[in-house]
Amino acid sequence: MTHYNALTDVPGLRVGHWSDRQAATGCTVVLCPQGAVAGVDVRGSAPGTRETDLLHPLSSVQKVHAILLAGGSAFGLAAADGVMRWLEERGHGYPTSVAAVPIVPAAILYDLAIGRADVRPDAAAGYAACEAARRGPLSEGNVGAGVGATVGKMLGFERATKAGLGTASKLLDDGTVVAALAVTNALGEVYHPQTQQVLAGARHARGDGFADSTELAEQALSRGEEVHFANENTTLVIVATNVAQTKAGATKVAQMAHDGLARVIRPLHLPHDGDTVFALSSGERPGDAGMVGAVAAAVVADAVIAGIFAATSLAGVPAARDLGFSET
Repeated sequence: MTHYNALTDVPGLRVGHWSDRQAATGCTVVLCPQGAVAGVDVRGSAPGTRETDLLHPLSSVQKVHAILLAGGSAFGLAAADGVMRWLEERGHGYPTSVAAVPIVPAAILYDLAIGRADVRPDAAAGYAACEAARRGPLSEGNVGAGVGATVGKMLGFERATKAGLGTASKLLDDGTVVAALAVTNALGEVYHPQTQQVLAGARHARGDGFADSTELAEQALSRGEEVHFANENTTLVIVATNVAQTKAGATKVAQMAHDGLARVIRPLHLPHDGDTVFALSSGERPGDAGMVGAVAAAVVADAVIAGIFAATSLAGVPAARDLGFSET
């Protein structure tokens, strides 16, 4: 089995992007037209989502046909209409008495502060992402929903660092696959999971590295100050596996996968964040949800780091690789 170190290592999944680098926005679709069991866990207090209630274990719909991640803030949810149209034209969806209705959960991030705020992913963009969906190796960095992603906004957007979309996977000896795709658009810094070095974040005005948002928060608390920092931040993740899961199991995997974000992003899950993790199961291999979740957390951390180093400077926002930081 070819290993792409990507979400597409999970059989049955295809990933497509629509990117507008001039406007600094885009969207990414993960297609599973034949249906996949899905769960979700939303930890951010300001999410922009669609169809996530259907993923609750007590809800009757059992499978989804795609998941969409998009920039454009709440406007970007319109891109899911194009994904639905693409699936409907091909006969994919939840069977009802008169039509097949595609189930397309979606989540958005706020990227209106970079590029053009009046250009957002729409239905045509979602359809185009489906047309572009492929198996095999995936582009990373400034692609799809990662085009307008930034991190490190505690000192204001003018000190932010460019981030992006990243993906990673773990292929076990028995053929089990656990994979993740992450779009990192966080308020805080991104840390190396082993060395704890800051890889991207709020840049010092003097140009010699990054601030520590946790220290800034401590200082503000000790002075009794109300902090007014950029409040449009969201990290979006899709984890997937070929291990068979119930909706309850997929939901547990999504919950545990958030641990991977906490290993590499600080602070996280703030009142104005929309941090959301989806989990997909598209296979029949036996396996425990808790064990899948444990592996998923590590793979999510890898996906975040991959997106940081694949990103390039855009619209005046420098990327880590252009600031002298490297993956090694």
